[in-house]
Amino acid sequence: MASVSENSGNFADLKVSKWLVEALHSMKITQPTAIQKACIPKILEGRDCIGGAKTGSGKTIAFAAPMLTKWSEDPSGMFGIVLTPTRELAMQIAEQFTALGSSMNIRVARVVGGESIVDQALELQKKPHFIVATPGRLAHHIMNSGDDTIGGLRRLKYLVLDEADILLTDTFTDDLATCVGALPPKSSRQNLLFTATVTDQVKQLQHAAATPGKPELFSYEVEKMDDVAIPRTLKTTYLLVPEQVKEAYLYQILTSSAYNEASAIVFVNRTVTAEILRRTLKDLDVRVASLHSQMPQQERTNSLHRFRANAARVLIATDVASRGLDIPTVQLVVNYDISANPDTFIHRAGRTARAGRAGESICFVGQRDVSRIEAIEERINKKMTLFTDVHDTAVIRKALNKVTAAKRQSLMAMEKESFGERRKINDRKNGKRTV
Repeated sequence: MASVSENSGNFADLKVSKWLVEALHSMKITQPTAIQKACIPKILEGRDCIGGAKTGSGKTIAFAAPMLTKWSEDPSGMFGIVLTPTRELAMQIAEQFTALGSSMNIRVARVVGGESIVDQALELQKKPHFIVATPGRLAHHIMNSGDDTIGGLRRLKYLVLDEADILLTDTFTDDLATCVGALPPKSSRQNLLFTATVTDQVKQLQHAAATPGKPELFSYEVEKMDDVAIPRTLKTTYLLVPEQVKEAYLYQILTSSAYNEASAIVFVNRTVTAEILRRTLKDLDVRVASLHSQMPQQERTNSLHRFRANAARVLIATDVASRGLDIPTVQLVVNYDISANPDTFIHRAGRTARAGRAGESICFVGQRDVSRIEAIEERINKKMTLFTDVHDTAVIRKALNKVTAAKRQSLMAMEKESFGERRKINDRKNGKRTV
């Protein structure tokens, strides 16, 4: 991986357009981060790029700034596309492009699931300058919409894979191939891959054969990125919890004197768990929102807005919230369920202890989770300490009965509403998981 010199003091030194330097300055962004210093000049030189840096390090501007600079030299037609694994990330990236290019009348289209396919097709027909999309929805347009809608894709200058390590997994293989197949050939576009985790699949691309007629691929990873997998200001703890009383322990922690005003994200592995917890905590008067794939898109958007505005103090989320989202004030992350992938813990924990602030991560450990915790400790090179702020007797005395009653009401309501049935029907129709 390449290193970067420290003598690039500001965005003007990196050859970013003057109008964009001013736009960044108005957003109080004046000093480039390490990945921006490294990647922006190389992308402006016309080189393909792989950039690896932690969440919150400025990866979006590292690819947006050079793309916008080049676009402003000839602002016509479809110019670039950003593919990203979740709707929320797509929304966030589209907002950043729109904000940065507002003085230049930039047109940005967001193409994600959960929104009107017809409206998106009409927007694509207008040849937006930049498209930010999830692979599943864009692939749907490519396979089902006419040339008037997707024909402009064949003239794009840039392809960005954001959170590339996720996009290169089997989950997205078919949709990603459909999307890339509708673009100009590799030799006629710039390919930019950015990721917070440099996986084996990403590394393989670094060693791929050079494209004839194109400059050598540039690859950059923030130095010693993996030596400090989690922030030094993050406190990591674990709590041994029997499966049948996890909800009671969670409620007791969230309402205890130490955390009853804390902003918290509770990560779960399944959408049904997220929905049960949201309903249960809401019945217990906790200001709670949820974020998972079975929610309508408008509800997902509203949940994020409520949490960012502190209208909801607790966000129950699957891993759609673990990647890249800008939620700056989280004080506590609870791993209610432990992921089989240690890197997922790192991304979840990355929601707190950002920009030098303190934060805490608590892992609920069941009987089958011990090996997963050991794998996480090996990955982060740190032993977790025992969480001692909540005790069994307090949970049994104060929380268990009312939490159990609230959970029972939640399950009855979900059964009455046939929660999850619409998703199952759609999955059967599509023959795969929706995005």
